Amino acid sequence: MPLFTKKPGKKEATDANHQNGDSSETTKQSVTNKTNSSSDSTGGDSSIGRPKLVFHCQQAQGSPTGLISGFSNVRELYQKIAECYDFPSEDILFCTLNTHKVDMTKLLGGQIGLDDFIFVHRKGQPKEIEITKTADALGLTITDNGAGYAFIKRIKEGSVIDTMKHIQVGDHIEKINDERLVGRRHFEVAKLLKEIPRDSTFIIRLIEPLKDGFINVGPKGDSRKNKKANYGTGKETLRFNSNGKAEIRIQVRQAVKISTEL
Repeated sequence: MPLFTKKPGKKEATDANHQNGDSSETTKQSVTNKTNSSSDSTGGDSSIGRPKLVFHCQQAQGSPTGLISGFSNVRELYQKIAECYDFPSEDILFCTLNTHKVDMTKLLGGQIGLDDFIFVHRKGQPKEIEITKTADALGLTITDNGAGYAFIKRIKEGSVIDTMKHIQVGDHIEKINDERLVGRRHFEVAKLLKEIPRDSTFIIRLIEPLKDGFINVGPKGDSRKNKKANYGTGKETLRFNSNGKAEIRIQVRQAVKISTEL
C-alpha cells in the first residue's frame, strides 16, 4: 500500500482520545526514491541528468551498510532492504531514521530526508504474557508499520502494562489469545484490547525487536576537520503526494501521527 503524507487536519492525522486511556497510533511510513521519469516519442529519457536517489541503511542490531534505491512505498522499501541483506521482508518490524535505538520519536514516517540514514529493526524473541486487566485502560499506545504489523509505541507510566517489565516499547503484537493480528491496523488491535472485559485474563503474544551488539554506526566524521558527521538535517526532503508523484521540498521535517485512545 502506498503510504503518502497527508495534510494535517484530516482525521487520520490527528489524535483521537477515547475514554479508557489506551491508544492506537500509526506513524505513516512512506519513503521512496523513485523519480518520475518519462520517455518522449523518440525514446529520449527526460530524467537524464537527474541524480539517482540512494539511501544508506543498516540493520539496527548491527550490519554492514547497504545502499537502497528503487522503491515507492514502505512495502517496496522493506523488500529492497530484505534483498540487500538476504532475509525475508516479513522479518522487518519497523524502521527508524538516524538512530539504531528503538526510539519511537524517530520512526520512519510520512517523509524522509535525502540524507537520512535508515535503520531496520527485525523480529527477535517471541514471548507470551498472561495479563489480568485490572483497570479499564491498559496504558498502551499502539502504532503500525503500514505493512501489517502493529506494535507498542508507548507505555503509560504507572499503568497495568507498565508493571510488566517483559512488555516493552517496540514489541510487535502478534496474537491476543488465539486471534492472530498480523495484517491488522493499529485501530483494530486497539479495539480488541479495549473490548476485553475488566478483571478478565488474556494471553498476549509479542515479538520484540532483535537485539544484539551494534556495529558500524553510520558514516564517519571528517577527522581532518574534527567534525562529527550528522545523519540527516531534514531540510531537504523527498516527499510523496496522494497522487503518487514525488517532489523535493526544502523544509524542516515534522512528524505525522495518528492515534486512537482505547
